[in-house]
Amino acid sequence: MRFKALSLAITAAVAGAVLGTLPAAAAAHGGIEAVWALRRVTFFYQGFTTRYSCGGLRDQIRHMLRKAGARHLEVREYGCSKPVGVDPFPGVRVVMQVLVPVSSEHGDKAGPVILAHWQRIVLMPSNAGFEEQGNCELIEQFKVTFLPLFTTRRISYGSNCVPHQLTLGTHLSAEVLMPDIRPARGR
Repeated sequence: MRFKALSLAITAAVAGAVLGTLPAAAAAHGGIEAVWALRRVTFFYQGFTTRYSCGGLRDQIRHMLRKAGARHLEVREYGCSKPVGVDPFPGVRVVMQVLVPVSSEHGDKAGPVILAHWQRIVLMPSNAGFEEQGNCELIEQFKVTFLPLFTTRRISYGSNCVPHQLTLGTHLSAEVLMPDIRPARGR
């Protein structure tokens, strides 16, 4: 009986030690310690080629922010002059959390330290068809307004966007800091 209890205690101690070193090992292999930071922004779309309803703009922005890794995401219609249909200047108010490296001094940080990694996201592929290219003005404005709120690197962007014309060639992709599955450690 004592042997079994001792064996279980040793097994638990070894498992705890091994599990406790996993985040450190992951950090040594390229994992980045990060925390969630609060971001708020009010955005009004101004475009000539494609027009959006307030709900349509809200859905497009929400989709792109999710793809970029935002969490606790709230996207609300804002400043809209029409309850239904295309609005001349639809707007949204956004509240979200994004990952920032622990060493970063930007934003209000919330929650425990977690491990993160770089992940490539494509918001508009370079081979997008005419229908998707109609969003080129929104992609341009997303790059300027929203992308700087995230921790990014290796941004690839090009635009052939001409007002009132559908042209091919606009593209936007970047590497964004995304969460790993395991927490790094509490701080």
